[in-house]
Amino acid sequence: MARVPLTILNGFLGAGKTTLLKSLLTQAHQQQLAVAVIVNDMSDLDVDGVLIANTEIVSRSAHNFVTISADSISSPGGILKLDAALKTLLAHRQPAHILLETSGSSHPLPLVKYLRDHPQVSLRGLLNLVDGAALAGDFDDGQALLARWQRNLQAQERGTENLLAEQILFCSHLVLTKTDRLREANLSGMAQALQQINPYVSVSAISRGNLPLADVLELPEYDFHRVAMLIDELEADVVADAAGSIESRVIEDDRPFHPRRLWDTCHRFLGTGIHRSKGFFWLPGRDDLALLWNQAAGSINLDVVSFWKAGVLEHDDSGLTAEEKETLRQQMLQQWPGRFGDRRCRLTVIGERADVDPFVEALTRCFLTEEEIRRWAAGGTFDDPWPVRMAKLAR
Repeated sequence: MARVPLTILNGFLGAGKTTLLKSLLTQAHQQQLAVAVIVNDMSDLDVDGVLIANTEIVSRSAHNFVTISADSISSPGGILKLDAALKTLLAHRQPAHILLETSGSSHPLPLVKYLRDHPQVSLRGLLNLVDGAALAGDFDDGQALLARWQRNLQAQERGTENLLAEQILFCSHLVLTKTDRLREANLSGMAQALQQINPYVSVSAISRGNLPLADVLELPEYDFHRVAMLIDELEADVVADAAGSIESRVIEDDRPFHPRRLWDTCHRFLGTGIHRSKGFFWLPGRDDLALLWNQAAGSINLDVVSFWKAGVLEHDDSGLTAEEKETLRQQMLQQWPGRFGDRRCRLTVIGERADVDPFVEALTRCFLTEEEIRRWAAGGTFDDPWPVRMAKLAR
């Protein structure tokens, strides 16, 4: 039986892997191509898995979707979970293609080594996504990344720069993302800087996950010989540094955020030490909207992903009949008996060890106090500086 082609979507936190994966899935669905998906998230809160499952293109019930959460897929335990995930997928069907989205803190070396001799899967492309906007703002269009990585090598130290550079070293194709925010001159300089790290890699630029599925399906088999010496040289350091300095925290609360405090906190804290935060939340002045929080480095996207059932019930113009409202109300009581129904905030924060806890503590102070909740319930309002049309907040 022919081995199933598998493509890895790798890249640092917030580079746009989930956006690209959703785009590829939509194209596969339109072309009636049977794909399977594995999504990895180092946090307990599997936000990316929820977002992919909500596309309804793949699902666990269809046996073409597996999530690996609360672990890095490149750790020894993560590799065991990946092996189990592939066995689960291939036991039920023979997909035309498998797409594997790694967590942003994952190192590609253990994945490449594991897939090198896999009897059922053929690695066809290891795409490394690099956030072009972050590269421009934090690493001087890539030149500073090269310099910092070389400095770490000379000092025999490991840091985030090592992970970024080694993700580039192992990739077969490098994809610059979020390029709609950059000038053409920036892109050329970035490509040249990154090819100093990996001169064998081709560099392409996309925005909003706009990569043709055909380009992915046509990728050749990964060149394992090119990285054989790299594996021997780096494996001990990568295994020893598996945890690294990147940590994650999960925030869960049924209260909404105070809009002004949240706005001020984001302006104060976001920087290179908070690599990623994502999840679902709500605001008191928009209590019918389930909002997606999507932060990478110093910018935040807020998107409406759905409507809270509790919010729908409180609106007279919901379009539901009295019977439908009563059925929904009974479901609410059974599944979400809390004071705000199904409305709740669930966020994961990922960043450097020294920066994560202060940001989490500041976010926790942004929730409405009990006194503010009583004032809101009595008809009070709060200053809300967030745009009505959701936009991006950049540092």
